[in-house]
Amino acid sequence: MTKAVFLDRDGILNEALVRNGKPFSPMSIAEVVIPRDVPDALAVLRRNGFRLIMVTNQPNIARGVQSRESVYAINRHLQDRLNLDAMEVCEHDNADNCDCRKPKPGMLLRAAIRDDIALAESFMVGDRWADIEAGRRAGCRTILIGNGYGEKSRSPPDATFTSLGEAANWIVASTKNGNKVMKTVDQLTVQIFADGADKAGMLEMYRKPFVKGFTTNPTLMRKAGVSDYEAFAKDIISVIPDRSISFEVFADDFTEMERQARRIAPWGKHVSVKIPITNTKGESSIPLVRKLSQDGIALNVTAMFTLKQVQDVVDAVKGGAPCFVSVFAGRVADTGFDPVPLMAEAVKMLKASPNTALIWASPRELLNVFQADDIGCHVITVTNDIIKKLSLVGKDMDEYSLETVKMFYEDGKAAGYTL
Repeated sequence: MTKAVFLDRDGILNEALVRNGKPFSPMSIAEVVIPRDVPDALAVLRRNGFRLIMVTNQPNIARGVQSRESVYAINRHLQDRLNLDAMEVCEHDNADNCDCRKPKPGMLLRAAIRDDIALAESFMVGDRWADIEAGRRAGCRTILIGNGYGEKSRSPPDATFTSLGEAANWIVASTKNGNKVMKTVDQLTVQIFADGADKAGMLEMYRKPFVKGFTTNPTLMRKAGVSDYEAFAKDIISVIPDRSISFEVFADDFTEMERQARRIAPWGKHVSVKIPITNTKGESSIPLVRKLSQDGIALNVTAMFTLKQVQDVVDAVKGGAPCFVSVFAGRVADTGFDPVPLMAEAVKMLKASPNTALIWASPRELLNVFQADDIGCHVITVTNDIIKKLSLVGKDMDEYSLETVKMFYEDGKAAGYTL
């Protein structure tokens, strides 16, 4: 059996004509616009063994709005330009009660019988809920491109992307991974917090809906050139008023730590006060953590490396205010120790205190985001550089290899090296 990618026509293979927020089909070849990335995306899929099949509802024929000849002229134009293997067309309207009009799966099932397609190993790509529902009913994995024009989703897709190029990379990567489908960022259960102290960078991350919170610390602030701690913090809270944000005390004496914590806490309803697990003398801050938590101050207990430290915090804040438990998994990994088992055990420990949430802190690579998600970690703090790498998820490795070779070549040429 072969595998296929079923592709909706309007909005996927060619741009839909959008009027008042609703998509419409082109009425002639002259109105057909093929998105720039579509030919390359289809080439990637074809090289990886997928049969490419257009499946399209064309009710304009039944409605008498467009001639059958005009619709098929557009279809043949796309098939020739994009080297599609086959096309399935439903010419009916809703009133015809056919078995082929999406969201019914008739077109996909018909193609599967004709071409001996393994539907469970195939994908349906569309821009509307009916495409996704048809794919689901046929037993395919489903991908939505765009936001579905604001229509209510009756069948959630397996993945959502902004372009066919992104979708093609994900399809190839997931099928090369033993058919284990990789998650997209919108499917992750772990919350992504941005870690930094540069205002411009923080605002850039704030514009990304998947960034659910922010953390910072005196070291990051110093590197960013922050001179007035309180003024900076209040400025950030004013422009990022609706997401969790943590600010750290910078004293070493516990009495002064407490004073700073009580000053920081009222700055905003989403503010958590970061307290290090010890001071610089190695003295435990657990008594202070317990006191602040029981007084209703939301905390982020930070700089933890051991399960004993985690257990101490869980015991101290049980029944108190919300508390992030921040384990520096990245620095643990720097020592050559695999942090995943440690973090998985920490997840179990936190179940004894429902007001706690585990943070995977100081990650070193994008893979850590997916590792944190797999073990049920609640939050991972990442820098802007790692967040930007999310665009690489699902990227075709052959394409990435070629891009790397080209980079080496272009840099050598630009440097003017000779031998």
